[in-house]
Amino acid sequence: MDISAVNQFLLAPTPQAWLDAALDNMDILLIDHARCEKKAASTALSLMFKFPERESLLHKLSRLAREELRHFEQVFELMKQRGVQYQHLSASRYAAEMRAPVTLGHTGTLTDVLIIGAYIEARSCERFAALAPVVEARDPELAKYYRFLLKSESRHFLDYLALAREYAPEPIEQRIQFFGELEAKLITEPDTVFRFHSGVPS
Repeated sequence: MDISAVNQFLLAPTPQAWLDAALDNMDILLIDHARCEKKAASTALSLMFKFPERESLLHKLSRLAREELRHFEQVFELMKQRGVQYQHLSASRYAAEMRAPVTLGHTGTLTDVLIIGAYIEARSCERFAALAPVVEARDPELAKYYRFLLKSESRHFLDYLALAREYAPEPIEQRIQFFGELEAKLITEPDTVFRFHSGVPS
């Protein structure tokens, strides 16, 4: 799977320190991965309810929500096979800080939310690609699953970005750059927790 478009979109790769920590936190990684899949489906459905008149949005995000819920089921099954108990985990700072600059009710609110969605999906895709060779020796089945996810995650990234461009009231390149710089900062700076979208473990 060619993820060159994802790597060109993101302004920073996943730091090696995060990948090193992943091997010591595989249970947390699986639990948070499952949580992220549920949250992604919830976000897509929420946008569908808020903007029922947007035909392209309804079409793309209904498919996305179905896929994300299917991924949740798959990760949940992988957890059961490994004896990992599903439990509540606090969210990382990532999504909340990505959404902090968004002004609700503004004409550009939907565009910002869609751009953020593109970054979240792009980062997920990049992390799966980076994780696969790291976990290969310890868990080849999980590495295979991460590679399997690349196609859908990269499509989700492209869908969100296409929707952002379609519904934008004005050119969005500056907003893409703005959120890209924020996203790279969250990924590369020290973080107090380890999660799927966390920064460098401190």
